[in-house]
Amino acid sequence: MPSLHWDRILVGITCCVVTVTLWALCIWQLVLRFKTDTTESVGPLCFCLNGGICRDGSCVCQEEWVGSLCEIVNFCEASTYTVNISESIIKNLTFERIIVGKYGNSKEKCEPDTVNGNTSIAIRMCSRQGKIPTLELPKILNCNENLDSLALQAGTADSSNVSAIASNTQILTSMPDQLTTENISAAANIAVQILKKPNVSEDSQASVAVMATVSHLLDANETEFNHNNLVNITTSLTKAMEAFSLTSNITQPNIAVQSVPLKLNSSTILFSAQRATVLGYYQSTQLEIQENVPGFITDLSTEVQILLNIINNNNGRVGFVLYQNDKLFQSKIYKSHSTFSKQIVSGNIDGGRTSSVEIAFSPKYNSSELQLRDHACVFWDYTVNDWSTSGCAKGRDQFLRCRCNHTTNFAVLMAFQIKYKYAKPLEYISYIGVGLSMAGLVITILFQIFTRKTRKSSVTWMLVSLCFSMLIFNIIFISGIENQNARNHRSDTISYYQQYLSYDAASNTLLTSDVVDPPADSQCTAVAVLLHYFLLATFMWTALNSAQLYLLLLRAMKPLPGNFLITMSVIGWGIPAVVVAITLGATYREGKDLNYRQEEFCWLAALDQNQHFSTRKPMLWSFLLPVALILLFNIIIFIKITISVIWKKNKNLTRNKKNSFMEKMIGTISMAVVLGITWTIGYLMLISHEETSLVFSYLFCIFNATQGLQICILYTLRSPTFKKKISEAFPVFCVPEVPLYLHSKTYYISKSQPAKHLQGTFRSIQTFSENISLSTFPTWS
Repeated sequence: MPSLHWDRILVGITCCVVTVTLWALCIWQLVLRFKTDTTESVGPLCFCLNGGICRDGSCVCQEEWVGSLCEIVNFCEASTYTVNISESIIKNLTFERIIVGKYGNSKEKCEPDTVNGNTSIAIRMCSRQGKIPTLELPKILNCNENLDSLALQAGTADSSNVSAIASNTQILTSMPDQLTTENISAAANIAVQILKKPNVSEDSQASVAVMATVSHLLDANETEFNHNNLVNITTSLTKAMEAFSLTSNITQPNIAVQSVPLKLNSSTILFSAQRATVLGYYQSTQLEIQENVPGFITDLSTEVQILLNIINNNNGRVGFVLYQNDKLFQSKIYKSHSTFSKQIVSGNIDGGRTSSVEIAFSPKYNSSELQLRDHACVFWDYTVNDWSTSGCAKGRDQFLRCRCNHTTNFAVLMAFQIKYKYAKPLEYISYIGVGLSMAGLVITILFQIFTRKTRKSSVTWMLVSLCFSMLIFNIIFISGIENQNARNHRSDTISYYQQYLSYDAASNTLLTSDVVDPPADSQCTAVAVLLHYFLLATFMWTALNSAQLYLLLLRAMKPLPGNFLITMSVIGWGIPAVVVAITLGATYREGKDLNYRQEEFCWLAALDQNQHFSTRKPMLWSFLLPVALILLFNIIIFIKITISVIWKKNKNLTRNKKNSFMEKMIGTISMAVVLGITWTIGYLMLISHEETSLVFSYLFCIFNATQGLQICILYTLRSPTFKKKISEAFPVFCVPEVPLYLHSKTYYISKSQPAKHLQGTFRSIQTFSENISLSTFPTWS
């Protein structure tokens, strides 16, 4: 019975324990994710027509189509209209397709030598009568008037000229995306002067044109409002709109005005704005004012409600203005970054007082990318021209509720968080492969350390460093790659809108932005930093292994440079640390973790707010580019060694046997694995074709998740030394060696005895050499 070798038995037991532990970790992670998957509900599918996109079980239509399936036309077809420009000029006006609720500009322009040269001479609106889009009559522009000249005329114009000025202003602002700050200022000035005219509400044509102009201004570019010289004019415009709201009822795409007289017995007034969905699509906002109601209505399709509790009613009037965005209320505190609607409601009472005002906004949003995180109840304080929460408190149930002692410019400022789609694809393949790799890497490291005397020290150190960095990366990956917010995200929002909080003024804090980052997760940031470092270190060690192979194989007769191990260690562990430090210094800021990492999982940030790959994010310049350079270097060395050493006879190297095709193939594959050549598949995943990208994703996941296992098989399990040690430690696995005998001929050559003597012998072939770590290569001496 052979004697026991306790040191070898200990190595075997250690490998088994480590392997079992790592597999248990993998199974634990898989169980956790399986439980998470089974608790998530799958959204219903839908079928959308005319280019609509199914999102969260409903169709998101292009603006030309509406309806539950995007089947209802939402535009007026191209048209031609004949009009008398003057007594002697008859002109045909042609219009392209116009979206419902918008104005279209004529193709015909003003003459180049006029004040409004090359400006569309007319506009035409597309409105809806029931289900049928209908074109209104065109409005004709006076080509010799511009906004500046109209502003000069508006102050002194009498009632006979007001309509013409208002109409021309409406036409000149009908292309909002082309309006400059100066244009906005001039148009707002015209609107203010017209609204201050006595009995202007009795001129329906002028009133509608002014409201259309204000609606156009609310469609202008946000950046054009970011000028201090607009503050005074926008303040004057909103004040004029409040006064105008007491006497008019007008609705335009971005603004609506509603007024009603107060009855002597009125104790409450409820204002509501609702988008009708009877036809399966959203129509223009419908306003309604009800008196003596007990409270808010429970219809969630109502966008906003305001409840006025009235005292000292003197038979006056009440008016409301609904703005579909906040561009006329530029705040120095609250910054808006999102593109969805931000409604502002202005209320005004003449001949009465209110004890309190309550406001409720529906929390139903059409965006599947955003979720509400918080809100603040505010009013616009004209003394500071900014939002204020003084006297306002907030509550919350299925509506967002506020109570305020003020009666003008109510608003609920909302803060949203992006609904991140936390990563899950290919995770089971990843975790199984990583588990196998971790076990393989541990075995390889232990084997290399315990058998280091059979190789050069530099060879052992290089391969152990590569395996160690890869092992640490895999351990961090499998235990920390998932952001903890992924689980919190699902649990936090389940009953969010079912909560009810009493009105509490102390909790009503003015928000600074409408888009907020998710809860800070310093652990996720730390994981991203460690993953970044150890993956870069892994690639750096593949490059150093590549360089060492070049020195050992292609410069076989020359010794390695002095202090080789120290130099390689400084490069292998130091350069990745420098790259990570520079990246953190350039991108990371307190409270802005997502400048460095992404939220979907704990890895480098790559996409901008529009989910497009960004060159400013660290993924490109701190990972993809360095790795691409390393892979390019490794590929060059790989090709050089493969051609010059493995597949081609090299006169500088003498071999102790002739290598078979299979051995050459295994040698080539071994080189590719240890140099990380398969990581190039990751760049092929950037192909935009969805099916092709998916194929490369699976290949990338399989090859690279199991890279550690591949190294273990090719460089450890196939090694004769490993087989020998296992056989000695565990005799049950010992397999009798079957010697292979080959016939050989020996020739004796002598000057004095030229005769050739032939001797036939049989000898056992032993073909083992581990002068360098690549024992799977064709052997050489």
